[in-house]
Amino acid sequence: MLQPFRKSFNEEQFSAARYAALKERLDLRTRTKIEFRVCETPCFFPAELLEEMIETGRILTHQLIDSAEYMKRSGEAIPSAYRVPNDNPRPNFMTVDFGLVRGGDGKLTPTLVELQAFPSIYGYQDVLCEEYQRVYGLDERLQCRLGGLSGDEYWKLLGQTIVGDHAAENSVLTEVEPEGQKTLPDFHVYEDRLGITTVDIAKLKKEGNKLFYQKGGKWIRIERIFNRAIVDEIERKGVTPAFDYRDELDVEWAGQPNWYFRASKFSLPFLDHPSVPAAVFLDEWFDGVGRERLPADRESLLLKPLYSFAGKGIQFGPSDAELASIPADERHLYLLQERVRFEPVIDTPFGMTQAEVRIMYVWPEGAGEMRAVNSLVRLGRGLMMGVDHNRNQEWIGGSAAFILP
Repeated sequence: MLQPFRKSFNEEQFSAARYAALKERLDLRTRTKIEFRVCETPCFFPAELLEEMIETGRILTHQLIDSAEYMKRSGEAIPSAYRVPNDNPRPNFMTVDFGLVRGGDGKLTPTLVELQAFPSIYGYQDVLCEEYQRVYGLDERLQCRLGGLSGDEYWKLLGQTIVGDHAAENSVLTEVEPEGQKTLPDFHVYEDRLGITTVDIAKLKKEGNKLFYQKGGKWIRIERIFNRAIVDEIERKGVTPAFDYRDELDVEWAGQPNWYFRASKFSLPFLDHPSVPAAVFLDEWFDGVGRERLPADRESLLLKPLYSFAGKGIQFGPSDAELASIPADERHLYLLQERVRFEPVIDTPFGMTQAEVRIMYVWPEGAGEMRAVNSLVRLGRGLMMGVDHNRNQEWIGGSAAFILP
């Protein structure tokens, strides 16, 4: 997309040996084996295209958090068993995903896929950017971190957001069975860069209103939690955390769990912006509310569960029978959305390939505005763009966006 960098990479910089070296370097720097597919190529985008995405993400986020009505509705949507006291009025993390659609004028326009106030792989993605640059010998003028951030500035912002004013020893990353997660490489980067410890949410200890984790045979007080545990995984695996989410705990959250529900697919029907496809809650659709907003052609619809990751449960072109099979008391947990067909824009040896771009923001306590710090790109040539899909193809998977400022 950004020449001459695309052509130069395909014809001169890429080789199978360099790709093998890239994966070896990533395994080395993350102290584990990368289990998801790393794309052979970085992506090169015009800076103004990413700036448009960054600004749109800010607008959409503020449409939600600045709306008293939305904050009330989203608060009511939090399951009572997972409603954490002392709500945070704004998210520490926001990720906004865009696909690219070509308009009648030939211009590429970002279109919202979804947004989520939940941490993405900020640590691993920074390593991926550095290794793309190093292994392939990319032009030094190309930048991956957003806003002109240096590596030190990037990690200072992440430290302010994740650890805050606390000692690293008293800050932990909590996850469900972290050693078995595909995002383990990301966890290891935070451990190395910020000095925090990754712990299993089921192996904490609660005394009174305080939480502790064990390290080296010693129980250490937890003052701040970098929350990576997803509620639907906790329920699916039957995990019992060492605390009740409703407890009045003497602990700070980096990524307060309520925001997992507040800003998610649940948000889509409330957004009003040219980049946002039409979306209606399934229970309201059955009641006849909002049907006129959606295409009549079922092949132009998606059925999405509100709370799932990695494309789990998404259904293309659902039939009447499939919609009716969802129990009436569960339909409020699903969304019917207009399907958008994205333009393949990345030139690869296997043909033009679609790119979904995630803009990654942080919002440390005390900061006036959230800040875009990095991006993540997922390449694919199938219906689904996540790294768990298109496994048997090449030049697809997780990538990074480089711009020429």
